[in-house]
Amino acid sequence: MKKILLSFLIITFSLLACQVSEAKTTSYDKYGRKTGSYKTSGNTTTSYDKYGSKTGSYKKTSTGYNAYDKYGSKTGSYKQTSNGYNSYDKNGHKTGSYKTNSNGTTTSYDKYGRKTGTYKTSPNGTTTHYDKYGKKVGSYR
Repeated sequence: MKKILLSFLIITFSLLACQVSEAKTTSYDKYGRKTGSYKTSGNTTTSYDKYGSKTGSYKKTSTGYNAYDKYGSKTGSYKQTSNGYNSYDKNGHKTGSYKTNSNGTTTSYDKYGRKTGTYKTSPNGTTTHYDKYGKKVGSYR
């Protein structure tokens, strides 16, 4: 589940960064401790752990994104929809979805359509992740 949540955020930041040649996002836990970072260059976003070791990558496609592990093996994909993304495992089975409403709040769902969390972005560009009960899980900026 954590992988899916982080993947969505990477995709979101990749879209926001598409107008610049390179962008960086840092992830934090609910206490503000750094948990990792993401660097976007061109059509590829690379993820790193808190020590700077590569953990995976995401490459833009004509329909969304493909996800890869640190060795370059495909782990899943994300297909764009009219209001967000659907996520799939490496075999093409749907694993969840993300829907963004008109005020910019994104809600995540599991493969059965049950809410798993929300993401809210503040005017300063920080995205805060909450679990399905509304408790803060972490943030990205």
